[in-house]
Order: sequence, then structure tokens, then C-alpha cells
Amino acid sequence: MKKQIIFAGAGLLLISLLFFLGRTTEPKPAVPTMPAPNAQAFDIQNFISQSKQKLSPSQLVYLSGLENRISRGDIVNQQVIANTAIAQFWKDSAQLFEPYAFYISEAAKLDNSEKSLTFAAQILLNNIRGEHDDAKANWETSLAIELFEKAIVLDPQNDDLRIGLGSCYVFGKSRNGDPQETMKGIQELLGVVRRDSTNMKAQLVLGVGGYVSGQYDKAIARLLKVIEKEPTNIEATAFLADTYAASGNKTEAIKWYNTSKRLVNNPSYSKEVDERIRLLQQ
Repeated sequence: MKKQIIFAGAGLLLISLLFFLGRTTEPKPAVPTMPAPNAQAFDIQNFISQSKQKLSPSQLVYLSGLENRISRGDIVNQQVIANTAIAQFWKDSAQLFEPYAFYISEAAKLDNSEKSLTFAAQILLNNIRGEHDDAKANWETSLAIELFEKAIVLDPQNDDLRIGLGSCYVFGKSRNGDPQETMKGIQELLGVVRRDSTNMKAQLVLGVGGYVSGQYDKAIARLLKVIEKEPTNIEATAFLADTYAASGNKTEAIKWYNTSKRLVNNPSYSKEVDERIRLLQQ
């Protein structure tokens, strides 16, 4: 029952994430329900092959030329350049995220610099938070975790990398309903706040972790701490409202939903919030 309550507010929450992350696509569930037991794994190579069938002849010729650079290149730097070019093709010409993420990740792994690994990992993490397809989300999450872990090897003291890794578990791996996966992320984040309790990025994701795992009191305490320091933090405010709603505290939930309306100041968002409030008042 707790899971159902948690997911009830997810659609509304993502509308605030839409503004927080600057997305322009249709809102998708931020914390979707558990995937079907027999759900197939996402096959990126098969996806790329199928996507090629939808390209125009001129696009195929151009893409083939880029791919041939990889097969002929025996120098890592050449392979990095070729993979980056292919990634940009899928992003700009084909406008498909999955191949773009795959090739930019391949380039990052070859380059093996903290900057490139972090860039690719963050692209994936940003998309995970709005990904509605569980199979794709699992693939994106696993790849992002791999990239963050490689970056951490290069810079073990970088708290932002630790927060990114923890966020992958909270926003991605927690979808499978296994609390141990959520706890992996929470442990990463706790390590950060033990060193620096003023790190609001970590406190925010810890709040989300508490919300996802049903530890509402802990989530509320974390989110209030963030809002105290950052009163205009839309994401923290929306999660706080949803957490109060999930915990059964309708009065506080309505209070914070109305606060989020003022922060977002968007008619579409306000309409969704008003509907959520109406349901709470029934």
C-alpha cells in the first residue's frame, strides 16, 4: 500500500522537475511502479539497428562514413573523435537519446578523463529521472553507475561524483522495488553529508531516498533542511508536498503544494496542483 501512495504523487512531482531540469518533453512518471516480472532488458545494439532502418539514404551514408572511422582507427584518440561524432549525429540529425547516450559514453570510457566520464554520466542521470520505460531506465542507470564509478576512481574525494552515483540508485535502481538498491544510494549520500552536512545536493537526494523507501519522517526532515537553506528550491518543495501527502498529513501537504504553485508560477502546474489538493480533501 505504501508503494501505491508513493507513486500517486509522482506525476505531479515531475511537473516541477520539468521546470527544475529545463525539460520541454511531455512529463513522465518520476518514480514509476515496479516493472513487470517478465520485462525484457533493453538491447541498445538492437535499438540502434532498428533506428537505422528509419534513417534517410543520405543519413545512412553519412553515418556509415562515421562508423568506418571507428573500424579503421587504431588510435584511441581517433576512436574518441569518431564516437563523439556519431553521438552528435544521433542527437542532432536523428534526435534519438539512446544512441547518443551510448556513443557519448563509449567515447568517455575511451578518453577516461574525469570530465568526459562525468559529462556522459550526468546526461544519463538527467534522463533517468524522467524515463517512463523501465527497461531503458535500467540500462541508462547501469551505464551511468559504471561511468560515475570510473570517474570516482580518478577523483575519490569528489563529493559531486558521489552524489551522482547515489542519485543513480535513488532515481534509477529503486524502480525495481528492492530496498537494498535504494540503500546503496543512500549510503553513498550519507558519506557525503557526514563530511559536509551543509551539502544541500546530497540532503535533497537523501530526502528523495526517504520518500521512495517510505521513510517519510526522515524524508521530511531532510527536505525541510534543504528548504530552510534554499527557500526557492522547487524540487525540494514538490517532494516535500508529496511526502506529506504520502504520510497522510493532508494539511501540510496542501500547504506545500500551494507553496510550490507560487514558486513555479505556471497555469498548467497550478491546475495539476489544484487537482491534487482536491483529491486530498475528499
